[in-house]
Amino acid sequence: MGRHLPLLALAAALALPSAFPSHALAEEERDGVFYKPSEQRPADLVVLREWSTIQGGHLIGVHGMKPDPNDPVARTIVVWVESPTGVQLAVDTLRCSPAAPMRLTKQGNRLLIKELNPGGPVTEANSLDHKIWWAACHPEQAGKNPASLAALAKQLGYSGALIEQQQVLPGNPR
Repeated sequence: MGRHLPLLALAAALALPSAFPSHALAEEERDGVFYKPSEQRPADLVVLREWSTIQGGHLIGVHGMKPDPNDPVARTIVVWVESPTGVQLAVDTLRCSPAAPMRLTKQGNRLLIKELNPGGPVTEANSLDHKIWWAACHPEQAGKNPASLAALAKQLGYSGALIEQQQVLPGNPR
């Protein structure tokens, strides 16, 4: 039961309205000049994934990592999702504890709680979660392939043997 209280506190923090806009237009007009999403990227953006489609370029990155003043193993980070139609921002909360590493993120009105296993298998299904986790919890490893960080994870005290799982908490239907 004790393990669920910090989880609920982190979940409550994510449920609060963000200080960041959730969507920016593809081309924002300022003083009669249009800006593309790529021209609005923050200076500290770390690119985690970039690809092209017939519609144009897509990018996922992170920036603005901050430690949680109330929990020494928690961090927040801004996830930047860029597409040809604009930019979406999300503030994720991550737990960096070797005993219970995880990522809390929102998807629409749902809260996703992803328990991670740093040092364990990295697949296409969990790669982005691990990249975001490493960028927040160990910023010097940001942007690196998490599959190549197994030995480092073990040196840092992560077992590599945790079970990864995801819980989805629905938001309020209106």
